[in-house]
Amino acid sequence: MKKITLVFLLIILATTSAQALSWAYPFVVWSGNVYEVTTEEVKNSVISKRIGEVKTKPNDTTGNYYGNASNEYPKGTQYFAISDISTDTAIAVRVKKEKYVKAVFVHKASSHWNPYYYFILFVVAVVLFSLLGKKRFH
Repeated sequence: MKKITLVFLLIILATTSAQALSWAYPFVVWSGNVYEVTTEEVKNSVISKRIGEVKTKPNDTTGNYYGNASNEYPKGTQYFAISDISTDTAIAVRVKKEKYVKAVFVHKASSHWNPYYYFILFVVAVVLFSLLGKKRFH
């Protein structure tokens, strides 16, 4: 009986679990703001200047994102200002060549570090420690 219990315990510990977030709504992040993408189409006649694009995807496990991100649209999807509407209220997202949908402001984006910042911080720390080590022993 102990062998069966041990084998069962090892199987449970050895199996991996896959985790992925289920997002409440499709969103885009632009200029530190999170916008919920709606199904409301925006007419081409009120599309103003291009203001940005999706550059990153959120982490499906942690939910962390940084910069101009989207959980729904691929990198390169463009954002546009809408005439007579402040970008603090809404922006347009190009979903097809001549089709835009409205994305409405929900909240300020939480601040997450870009993973490259950790690498840069590590390199700076190594350089500082090596310089301090050389100075101390000379």
